[in-house]
Amino acid sequence: MTPPASTPPASTTAAKAAPKAASWAYAENFRPESEAAAYARESAVDLGVSPLGRGSAAALTVLARAVAAKAVVEIGTGTGVSGLALFAGMQPDGILTSVDIEPEHQQIARKAFGQVGIPSQRFRLISGAALSVLPRLRDGAYDLVFVDADKVEYADYVEQAIRLLRPGGILAVDNSLWHDRVADPHNSDDQTLVIRETLTAIAENEDLVSALLPVGDGLLVAVKK
Repeated sequence: MTPPASTPPASTTAAKAAPKAASWAYAENFRPESEAAAYARESAVDLGVSPLGRGSAAALTVLARAVAAKAVVEIGTGTGVSGLALFAGMQPDGILTSVDIEPEHQQIARKAFGQVGIPSQRFRLISGAALSVLPRLRDGAYDLVFVDADKVEYADYVEQAIRLLRPGGILAVDNSLWHDRVADPHNSDDQTLVIRETLTAIAENEDLVSALLPVGDGLLVAVKK
């Protein structure tokens, strides 16, 4: 009798399944990027801001389209890379509420939105601290909330996001792998610890169905039950 094949260790299985660098790069650049997005990305680099990865941007577009998003909150406007990705998936009359502490960044985002013909009545760019702005937004009124701001406040952002989302709404959290630091158990800097603890809390939240996507710098997505 032939003995049953042993199951390989999880780490071995994961290593075999992980894409090679060339495949990962192919996936990241699979969707072409608009001139407006390229402008916003280059502007971010000029300002020393790390823009949303192209793979994550493509995922945001798909997520927004999947829930036919009409009301979206973005925590961290940046220079508009993520906003453009969200608009590409939102309904034609959808409105983006985007919060950022840097008005200079939002001015670039406004220009990028204008380059693709998005009228100003479709977005609200609010300059200020997110944790001062978010409590003023209405419970259960949003289809999607995207988090990409101060990492040490991620847990608080997520708490607000869950309140803001309607049932069936989507939470998306960028930098969830945080430059390979989250997966490193020896890394315990403040930002890494907060992100790691936030991911664990999301995974354990019975009101959410979640997955961690290895696109860009990691995109945690969750659906509110």
